[in-house]
Amino acid sequence: MATKMNENGVSTCKAGEKYEKFQMTVRRKSRTFYHYDYRDTADNELFSCVKPTLEECRQKRDEWLIQKQRKYMTEQ
Repeated sequence: MATKMNENGVSTCKAGEKYEKFQMTVRRKSRTFYHYDYRDTADNELFSCVKPTLEECRQKRDEWLIQKQRKYMTEQ
């Protein structure tokens, strides 16, 4: 899939969020999806997902951030 969000398969997301809407045929139906990248500014770690809505992508990102925070708190 050609996308503006990556270059040679590597995300171009520098910091914060970046997303792109695209259509894909699934079981003979055209469906819309969002490719979502979020780069955490604290440690520069990348979160990436593909979901049917932008809200679902952001919800997954929030869950990921909470999980990262819990991991950090238990390590200290």
